[in-house]
Amino acid sequence: MYYISMVITVLATVMYNISQKSINQTINPFISMLVTYITAIIFSVLAFVFLPIDRNIVSSLKQLNWASYLLGLSALGLEIGYLYLYRSGWNIAVAPLFVSIISTIMLIIIGIIFYKTKISPVNTIGVCISIIGLILMNKK
Repeated sequence: MYYISMVITVLATVMYNISQKSINQTINPFISMLVTYITAIIFSVLAFVFLPIDRNIVSSLKQLNWASYLLGLSALGLEIGYLYLYRSGWNIAVAPLFVSIISTIMLIIIGIIFYKTKISPVNTIGVCISIIGLILMNKK
């Protein structure tokens, strides 16, 4: 499952960005999001019915915490953010990399402060190279 989960995530990210870049520029972004989330709900229900995972709805609902709700809000923010990134002219080859590197740097800081994550000197060099890459990518 280690590599399969990475393949799924990479393929979904590629499809996600191609889809976001291809959404009609004139459509109300929130109508697009409604269709997106209705599609996600339909496939989630189908997965719930057909995949052999715990099907105890009441138990699962009782186990929910704030994170599931924040995830929904952050998913909407991602969707709208990327939609506006592409509508404002960001390049499909550059925007996801910027978002990924900046988000990763923020998560490293959060990890160090709140989760006591340790980063090695090699990791620090990698972050510095990523920052240099952002600066070079932003040069025209």
